[in-house]
Amino acid sequence: MYIGRFVVVGPGLGAYRVSSRSFPNRHVVERDGTLTVGPTADAEATDNPYVSYNCLREAGDGVVLGNGSHVDPVAEKVEMGYPARDALALSLLALDFEKDDYDTPRVAGVVGAETAVVGTVRRDALLVREVDEPTLVATYEKNTPETFTFDAETAAEAAHEVYDLDFEHPVCAAAARVTEAGVQTAVENGDD
Repeated sequence: MYIGRFVVVGPGLGAYRVSSRSFPNRHVVERDGTLTVGPTADAEATDNPYVSYNCLREAGDGVVLGNGSHVDPVAEKVEMGYPARDALALSLLALDFEKDDYDTPRVAGVVGAETAVVGTVRRDALLVREVDEPTLVATYEKNTPETFTFDAETAAEAAHEVYDLDFEHPVCAAAARVTEAGVQTAVENGDD
């Protein structure tokens, strides 16, 4: 099944995976506490605004994960002291779904050591929920948050596990483990 890009978030742990039929030549790179999706050296040039973006940013005492440019304003609002729910709702509502041929939903999560909030904005809905167990939301097929079995305990395990899930066209993944001691991140680019 092809579900597109997706996040899995729960208290203390979050992961994001790029799945793509159209732009498979991408990877995640780390830059100063931010994980960024971008084209690989062999990728064809494109002016598509949805190909490169920050997919995971540290914010406050946790992280923000998501499938596009909305990650930055969510993280900025969390840094300013907004509650995670409000930061997600305001940013998703302001940016709305992607204006591409598929009206692709935006998906995101905010993960703290003891809390997690997941959200999506689609053509027909804005959904933002605090969750207490791993929850998945994707751009296609699974575009309403649903509980999800996710057994990873570290950032590296989460990145690897989300990359290897049985959904079509994996490209790359990013993950974070958030504890009272801080944030650990990991990437999986499929070539490790």
